[in-house]
Amino acid sequence: MSVVGFDFGTTNSLISVVVGGRAVNFLDDEGMPVPSVVSYEGGRTVVGKEAKQKLAGAGLGVVGSTVRSAKLLLGKESVFVDGVERKPVEIVRDVVTHVVREASRGRRGKDLGPVKSAVVTIPVVMEGYRRAALRDAFRMAGIGIKQFVHEPLAALYAYLRSTGEIEEMCRRFDRQLLLVVDWGGGTLDVTLCRLADGMIFQLANDGSDQLGGDLFDEALRNAVVDRVLARRGLSNTASVHPDAMTRLLHTCERTKIDLSTRDSAVVYLSSFFREGETDLEDKVTRTDLERVVAPLLDQGIARIMGLLDRAGVAPVQIAQCLAVGGMANMPAVKSRLHEIFGVQRVHISDRSASLIAEGAAWIASDNIRLHLAKEVELVLARNSYLPLVRAGTAMPTEGDVCLEKFHLYCVDPGDGFAKFQLQAPVRPGAKVLQGDPRIPLCSLAVRVDSRARPFHERLELDVQIDDNLILRPRARSLEVGDMAEAEVHNLEFAISLPVLPPSKGKAEQEIVGAPAHGTPHQRGALTIRANVADRQNRSLVPGEVMQRFDPTYFDVRHHPPEEQVMEKLYYEPCLGCGRASSDPLCDCGVEGSPSRPTL
Repeated sequence: MSVVGFDFGTTNSLISVVVGGRAVNFLDDEGMPVPSVVSYEGGRTVVGKEAKQKLAGAGLGVVGSTVRSAKLLLGKESVFVDGVERKPVEIVRDVVTHVVREASRGRRGKDLGPVKSAVVTIPVVMEGYRRAALRDAFRMAGIGIKQFVHEPLAALYAYLRSTGEIEEMCRRFDRQLLLVVDWGGGTLDVTLCRLADGMIFQLANDGSDQLGGDLFDEALRNAVVDRVLARRGLSNTASVHPDAMTRLLHTCERTKIDLSTRDSAVVYLSSFFREGETDLEDKVTRTDLERVVAPLLDQGIARIMGLLDRAGVAPVQIAQCLAVGGMANMPAVKSRLHEIFGVQRVHISDRSASLIAEGAAWIASDNIRLHLAKEVELVLARNSYLPLVRAGTAMPTEGDVCLEKFHLYCVDPGDGFAKFQLQAPVRPGAKVLQGDPRIPLCSLAVRVDSRARPFHERLELDVQIDDNLILRPRARSLEVGDMAEAEVHNLEFAISLPVLPPSKGKAEQEIVGAPAHGTPHQRGALTIRANVADRQNRSLVPGEVMQRFDPTYFDVRHHPPEEQVMEKLYYEPCLGCGRASSDPLCDCGVEGSPSRPTL
């Protein structure tokens, strides 16, 4: 039994496996992946190419019984298909089962063997509950998911691994920034990586399911209908057959693909309108297409540039931009990437439709595990940082979890809450400096006794990463018994390539030189004053709180820290009017007077 690579895509799905030192893709007889389309007709389930072809054929009821992009439905309890309530996990199970069956029946089926385990690729923005639902769907199909891996990371791994000159590629791109743009039918995923000493480190991720190629098809379809209606002098309420718009969408998808290699194409559909001239026909040029999809293209390019901007990276710093996915072959996409990064630094793979599945297959064959690229930290009082999960921690495989437990204290329970802010450094690796910028991951707040003294309220924090690559922190206050939890799915990972081991310590020296730009907080972000600590140290307590519970603490003979003295004086009420010392209405005295001490 082999562990296969499985790219379960929004539009198409594909299985790959490594045989004899090369990746084998289980494509259909036309060299295409399996469409992620399923149709339910009575008691019969039709999946893949046959189901997709039904979208192009006339006939009532086809639209209502056919599901496209089942992946996007994951997470919902149920959907109605042709009036029948169905669970998305069962729809996905049907697609997965069909993909495996078709791969086994193909001419390379003997290379596959029984499929019981897979490395499965996912978009970088896929939420935890949707990952769990995808795992359930695979399990229902009789396949265990050994490991999830982000789709752009899998594509980059395949690109480097399958060259046959992997050590040369590692030397060529060592310490260099690599950008992967995965623009497919359902999602746009972007990953910024750095290659160092045979390891790929994710530095930043971004993605959207609102910019996939399917939306380009819809935009073209709507434009074609508008042009035909205007040319015939019809209103936009003209009656069309129930399945006509879906058939036209399928035709526009083919037209978009044709316009990647041709200057013009004719969109023709019979039996479109109910009355009069029933056929629909329109000539579409590549210029027409590019004008129609320009807003979507601009949004996609803006997301790519936004990722680089947040990472503090200029396009000229990108050593290689790897573009994969069906949209990578669109001339307008190629042109925009060439404008940004230069023709020599953009690589559009001739295997863009299969590279993600191949990457998953190589990861399975090499038996490679993902590792956490950046530390997960807790902000402590006085803005120090407690590492919760160390960079380099191996990520759990199927059925396992990574769990860490911490016992903490509340240093200032005055507002009735203990506040936990989890964050990650911008720089990957374990050697992170105190002044390096951080990115907030999530915040938790649990109720505590507001009358308690500092360090009286005990706190517990459990931090778990499960086999769906989801970080789940859970905080508890032992005195009050309150609990809060959160979910973080936007973690970054590192993965090693099978090359000669790096020189000792070299990979961590600059780890790998994450961009030194950026700011500790994004504009408009809220900053929480941390009030938890991992040890009992009175210097961590705010000065005004110490004054309230122990005035003798500030006896000069005890040499209290200057920071706490300043806090005490700032929040100490005026001796004359009782207002806060910073209140502009307080005019009881000038600086240095008995009622307003000099700070």
